[in-house]
Amino acid sequence: MGNRVVIDPITRIEGHLRIEVEVQNGQVVDAYSSGTMVRGFELILKGRDPRDAWAFTERACGVCTTVHALASVRCVENALGIVVPPNAELVRNLMFCAQYLQDHVVHFYHLHALDWVDIVSALSADPKATSELAQSISHWPKSSPGYFSDLQKRLTKFVESGQLGIFANGYWGHPAYALPPEVNLIGVAHYLEALEWQKEIVKVHTIFGGKNPHPNYLVGGAACSANLDDANALNAERLAMVGRLFDQAQEFVEQVYLPDLLAVAGFYKDWGAIGGGLSNYLVYGDLPTRGYGDPTSFKFPRGAILGRNLAEVLPVDGADAAQVEEFVAHSWYDYSGGDESGKHPWQGETKLHYTGPKPPYDQLEVDGKYSWVKTPRWKGHAMEVGPLARLLVAYASGSAEVKEEVDGALAALEVPVAALFSTLGRTAARGLETRLVARWAKEFYGDLLANLRNGDSRMADTSSWEPSTWPASAKGVGMTEAPRGGLAHWIVIQDGKIDNYQLVVPSTWNASPRDAKGQRSAYEASLIGTPIADPERPIEVLRTVHSFDPCLACAVHLYDEQGRTLHQVRVL
Repeated sequence: MGNRVVIDPITRIEGHLRIEVEVQNGQVVDAYSSGTMVRGFELILKGRDPRDAWAFTERACGVCTTVHALASVRCVENALGIVVPPNAELVRNLMFCAQYLQDHVVHFYHLHALDWVDIVSALSADPKATSELAQSISHWPKSSPGYFSDLQKRLTKFVESGQLGIFANGYWGHPAYALPPEVNLIGVAHYLEALEWQKEIVKVHTIFGGKNPHPNYLVGGAACSANLDDANALNAERLAMVGRLFDQAQEFVEQVYLPDLLAVAGFYKDWGAIGGGLSNYLVYGDLPTRGYGDPTSFKFPRGAILGRNLAEVLPVDGADAAQVEEFVAHSWYDYSGGDESGKHPWQGETKLHYTGPKPPYDQLEVDGKYSWVKTPRWKGHAMEVGPLARLLVAYASGSAEVKEEVDGALAALEVPVAALFSTLGRTAARGLETRLVARWAKEFYGDLLANLRNGDSRMADTSSWEPSTWPASAKGVGMTEAPRGGLAHWIVIQDGKIDNYQLVVPSTWNASPRDAKGQRSAYEASLIGTPIADPERPIEVLRTVHSFDPCLACAVHLYDEQGRTLHQVRVL
C-alpha cells in the first residue's frame, strides 16, 4: 500500500473540495475526489414561483454567477414555450462573454499560474533581460526595464519582510518548477495587472443587469430596456462603454494572457502527456447566432465525443431520460428504490444521508459513500466537461475558427494533437477559447447596435408571464456552458409552482466520486499516473486538479499507510 496524500481543501477561491491520492514509487496509483459541503438548493426552490428561480440559483456560486441565472431562465422558458427576442439573446451572449473573459483570466493568473510560476525565483531575474523577453512576445506597453525593476524591488520587500501576503505559503523552490527567473518575473507582473483589469470587464454585467455579482435576469428576455436617447435606459452612452470594455478585454487577452500562456507552456511540454484522464467529452453548447432554439447556430457546438474519436460528434439532448442520469452509490444521498440505479434530473431526488466519518477525519471511507457531489453519467459514460471539451467538440464539428486557433497553438508549441488530452492541453484550451470569445463578443456587440439603430428595441416577451395561461403541469431543461463546463437546470412545474428542481453543474461532472460500476470521474481519472517528485509538496496534483478550475486556499497533509500524520504544509 502506498502513502496517502490528502489535500483539503485544494481549491483557491470558493468551494470545499478534498483530494486524496495513493502514491507508489513516485506516481499516483489511485485518487478520490470529495465534495465536503452540502448545498441543497433543490430543497430551497420547491414550492416557489418558477420566475424567481434564477435569483436563488444564481447564488449557488459567486464566481460563475451569471450562468446559473441563464440556465434557470432557460429551463423555465423551455417548460412554458417562451421564445425571447433577438436583442435579449444578444444581451445574454454579451454577459456570457464578459463572464468568460473575466473568469478565464482570473483562473490563469490567480488560480493556476502559481502552479507553474515560482514567485521567489523572480527575485533573481535581470530586469533588462525580462524587458527584452516581454517585448519579444508582445506589444504590451508595460514592459520597460524600469517597470520590471520597480516591481522586483516591491517583491523583494515582501520576501525580506517575511510576509509574502498574497504569495505566502507556496511551494517556492520546488524542483518541479521549470521557468527561468525572467519568465517568472513577467508572470508576477501580469498577476498583479490582471487583478486590476478583471474588475473592469464585469462592468458589462452592471450595464445590462444592474450589478455584479449576481446581475438581474428575466424569464422571457433581458432585464433592461433599450432606447438610444433615454438617460434611464440602455442608451448610446452606456453601449459605447460596453464597446470600450470589450476592446480593452481583447487587448489584454491578445497582448498579455495568450503570450504568457504560450511562454509558460513552452517550458512544460512534458505536461502534454500528463493528466489526460477520461477520453469522453460532453458539451451542451452556447452563444447562439440565430436564437437559442437553433443549436446548429451555436459558436460553441453541442455534442459529445467518446473514446477521443474526433471523427464523430454524437448528439446531446438534455430532455432525453436515457442520456443524463445521476447516481449516488458513493454520494451522501439516498434514492427511493435503491442507490444502484440512476435518475434523470426530472425525477431527481435530494435526500441527504451522511454515512462518513465525523469531521475532522484522517481519510475518506472510500469503499462506501464519500462525497456530497452526486455522480452524473451520459449514456452510462463518465464525461469531462469544460474548455478542453468545448474546443474538442468544436474542432471535431468542423469549426474553422476553432481549428485555426488549435492548429496554430500546436504548431507554436511544436506538440502533436495528442498533447491536447492532458493537463497542458486543458490549460491551453482555456486560453484559446478566451481569445475566441473576445472576438465573438465584438460580433454580438455589433449585431446589437445594428438592431437598435434599425429601430428594433424589443428586449423581452412577457406574454406568457401570467400563471393562469400556463399548463397545469410542465417541465423544462435549460442548458449552457459555464466557464468550467456544461451546466444544466431541470424544472418540473405543477399548478404554477416548482415541484422539482435539479442542478447538474460542471463540478458535478468533473469532481464527482465513482459510480456504482467503479468508473472514476474526471478529477480522479486525470490524477492516475501523475508523477510526484516530493510527496510532502505535491504540486503536481495541484497542477492537474487546478487545470479544471476549482477554487479556494488549501492545506496539505501527508499520511503513511496506517493513516498517521507525517507532515503538514500549507499552500497558497
